[in-house]
Amino acid sequence: MPAPTPFWKARSSYGAVFATPDALWAACSEYFDWVEANPLFEARPFAYQGEVKVEQIERMRAMTISGLCIFLGIGRATWDGYGERDGYDEVTARAEAVIRTQKFEAAAADLLNPTIVARELGLADKAEVTGKGGAALTSAVDELSKNDIARRVAFLLAQGLNSAAQ
Repeated sequence: MPAPTPFWKARSSYGAVFATPDALWAACSEYFDWVEANPLFEARPFAYQGEVKVEQIERMRAMTISGLCIFLGIGRATWDGYGERDGYDEVTARAEAVIRTQKFEAAAADLLNPTIVARELGLADKAEVTGKGGAALTSAVDELSKNDIARRVAFLLAQGLNSAAQ
């Protein structure tokens, strides 16, 4: 199998200036095809009858906006600028939707690390912790009077002095 092209060397054949939204979409599609054609490889050792072999296993390459920008030869600010232009805004939204969907579906199928993808996509399980009856949590210190706190601190200091003297 031929060695894959390193991602930083891969370039769109369309150049970095896109005269029409269709030209930008064609270059984005070229990136999507490149990602599919250039998986990552993992060296995985296998043992059989006492013999260890290292095999190269294909791993899915995740699409990213930063990877797309590198492929297109533009910076992120330029990409965002295209997103603000009439006609181009639909292309950038569609490309971002393709990238988001590819990562989400691959993570759901355990082809990409679900935790990393969930963080990048802003997905999170949120749990709100409350006290009894939904009230705010309070600590035991909040319920102590200043006198109680002072007495407990004095007790702890006395214990420390006693153990240091022994």
